[in-house]
Amino acid sequence: METKQFKAESKRLLDLMINSIYTHREIFLRELISNASDAIDKIYYKSLTDDSLTFDKDNYYIRVDFDKDKRIIKITDTGIGMNKDELEENLGVIAKSGSLQFKKDNESQDNHDIIGQFGVGFYSAFLVAKKVTVISKALGSDKAYKWESCGAEGYTIEETEKDSVGTEIILTVKDNTEEENYDEYLGEYRLKEIIKKYSDFIRYPIKMECTERKLKEGSKDEYEDYKELKTINSMVPIWRKNKNELKDEDYDNFYADKHYGFDKPLSHVHISVDGMVSYNAILYIPEQTPYDFYTKEYKKGLELYSNGVMIMNKCEELLPDYFSFVKGIVDSQDLSLNISREILQHDRQLKLIAKNIKSKIKSELERMLKNDRDKYEKFYKAFGRNLKYGIYSEYGSNRDVLEDLLMFYSSKEDKLVTLAEYLERMKEDQKYIYYAAGESLDRLKKLPQTEMLLDKGYEILYFTEDIDEFAIKMLMKYKEKEFKSVSSNDLGIEKEDKDLSEEDKKENDKLFEEMKNVLGDKVKAVRASKRLKNYPVCLANDGELSIEMEKVLNAMPNNPNVKAERVLEVNMDHDVFNALKNSYENDKEKFGLYTNLLYNQALLIEGLTVSDPIEFTNDICKIMK
Repeated sequence: METKQFKAESKRLLDLMINSIYTHREIFLRELISNASDAIDKIYYKSLTDDSLTFDKDNYYIRVDFDKDKRIIKITDTGIGMNKDELEENLGVIAKSGSLQFKKDNESQDNHDIIGQFGVGFYSAFLVAKKVTVISKALGSDKAYKWESCGAEGYTIEETEKDSVGTEIILTVKDNTEEENYDEYLGEYRLKEIIKKYSDFIRYPIKMECTERKLKEGSKDEYEDYKELKTINSMVPIWRKNKNELKDEDYDNFYADKHYGFDKPLSHVHISVDGMVSYNAILYIPEQTPYDFYTKEYKKGLELYSNGVMIMNKCEELLPDYFSFVKGIVDSQDLSLNISREILQHDRQLKLIAKNIKSKIKSELERMLKNDRDKYEKFYKAFGRNLKYGIYSEYGSNRDVLEDLLMFYSSKEDKLVTLAEYLERMKEDQKYIYYAAGESLDRLKKLPQTEMLLDKGYEILYFTEDIDEFAIKMLMKYKEKEFKSVSSNDLGIEKEDKDLSEEDKKENDKLFEEMKNVLGDKVKAVRASKRLKNYPVCLANDGELSIEMEKVLNAMPNNPNVKAERVLEVNMDHDVFNALKNSYENDKEKFGLYTNLLYNQALLIEGLTVSDPIEFTNDICKIMK
């Protein structure tokens, strides 16, 4: 029997494919099952135009068998089969795809699509096999043929015996090496796992003998194993079913079956689109944050299918980073795949799907916010931080998508409120959306800087996460209303000045100037406060960098050691100011002592550390003497 040689370019392609194109050896089974499904589809297509053929779907299936001792895996289909010339043409020239040619010759619009569009899928068998044998009998032929190859050396074709129409592919699995354990593909559970992972929604049954347990006859507690031929795949994917046929329980079960999370999803979106690009999708909004969600190890993405065959486990391009918490699948017939079907080509169709998915996710979150507030707040507590990162990243370009989804605690209500709700109840004379940033709600509610604003009945948003103020700085304004920190230089409110003579005003200015001299570069300035009511002193900031932002930045690993422009504000209506003024006029040493104490007091109020605790305690002792 003559050994035929692959064409030179085919030899090179085979070597490239085995070593480079495919990154996961397990996909050999996906490719061979997809080819088997194609072969059955071809009979279906012929039955549409050939009256002598009847297509009874119950007669068509794919079967997977293995023999661990003989190191054999066999994939059998009841499809159209191949004659000698077709074996030569389709398997003798790598990248000559019979499926692609058949698809061109038999275009159909009834949702049966040929999966294989490249001629390399069959050769993925050599990822795990040292020898591949194909026994095939074509529809309408009384002869069967055997094609056999051990790889790039070449192949043989000879006549053989086969009772029924269809194809058997027999893989003689490679021996284990130090790098690869090929035995894993000779195990029942591993093969079932691969079938479920990649080929669960092939539309024909994929059958396999499975090990089951039963009570021994006549026994009450002794069990025995037996083999039963079972269908492994689900066949009809949930996303292709009519939404009216499905219940919430069906979607929840699918979420659990796909291991998207141990939680129960808060919401789901079922999408069916026919248009410029056609696809089906099911998207889930999870309830709980994955343990690694805010780490580098977390990988976002949706499962991507092409005609029911899984192409990618996580397609990152389908989700923007700020919606990376979404789980689910997308199945499309319109995708441009590369030669290995593992990697998606970046094309217009993919971008259209991603754009539509982004819109659907936003709409679902808005629906939850409007109609199911408790669920939305549960979602926001888990993933709100991610939305804020979305505002902050890419220079605020995502603000239009995300700003209406943001929520914060506020001084008006002991619960999360949206920016739209804040705007609805703003006072007529209120210029800004006010916020206070700090470590906890309890601390923020006691901040001296909030006194005057609260006294006027203005609402204050409370920022307790380190990302909050950075996101708001990038947002800048909401519906034309600017954000303003309670510690900002200008709050847009006026407090009546005390009725002082020009001489007293100048004297007070000198006092503040002397306080600045005592404090040196610890503060940018000292001034009379327009925001304090009951507290004697507080820190404010000039410039874009706030004291809270300074804390966050300096806590980072690279520690940039930045510093906000601090201003010490003094309440001239407080009794302490009278003592300060008296010491300024009569006891300069005590004036310096008071100045340092007030500054350190302001630091502690802000949650900042006192630079010299020993000096601070000594100063307190001096006051107590």
